[in-house]
Amino acid sequence: MRHNVTCEWDALEVSAAALKRENMLYDIAFTSCLRRANQTLEVILKELNLTGIPVRQLWRLNERHYGALTGFNKRQMADIYGEEQVQVWRRSFNIPPPAIEPTNPYYHAIKNNPRLRHINEQDFPTTETLETTMERVVPEWTDSIIPEVRAGKRVLVVAHGTSLRGLVKHIQGISDADIMKFNLPNSIPFIIDFDESMKMVGNIRFLANDDTVLKAMEKVASIGGK
Repeated sequence: MRHNVTCEWDALEVSAAALKRENMLYDIAFTSCLRRANQTLEVILKELNLTGIPVRQLWRLNERHYGALTGFNKRQMADIYGEEQVQVWRRSFNIPPPAIEPTNPYYHAIKNNPRLRHINEQDFPTTETLETTMERVVPEWTDSIIPEVRAGKRVLVVAHGTSLRGLVKHIQGISDADIMKFNLPNSIPFIIDFDESMKMVGNIRFLANDDTVLKAMEKVASIGGK
């Protein structure tokens, strides 16, 4: 419950507030099939008076599957596997954590989640890396989201840390090595502009001051204390 309250507070006081200050307007929104992203999007659209725009829920925008690490926070994972190993799993491009097993208490809850039942068995992951997450996220970006941008739509994407990190890697052409050092701050919206040829114009613009963005990035990168 505390986690949900925190997410809702961030959605209202950080995400929605920043977009409202910028007078952002959107014609269509994309999000994942996971409750956290859906709740965040609902809060944002309500605050922006945009509850009537089309919303598309795409499972390929879901957060990365952390395999056997599912259900643990960063500190708990570090206590079990060691901080160095956990950081490799979290930040590397293509080194996966162990796959989730049926003995994991979250295994059946994930597999039987009504929001995920439409996913084909062969597409349902048991562990993922940033690389394999991108293998499902980038085609969705290309096939579903980019056509709306090309049509002149103002597009809002509300997703998750790793799925968005993968999109930014793809859009900016960040190398496999450099992506290990790249962190997206939680809850702080960012804007990417494109020209008519769909090339990125300028840099990512975060809707917060530099100090706030830096601190949020450091928090994402950190394992955290006990």
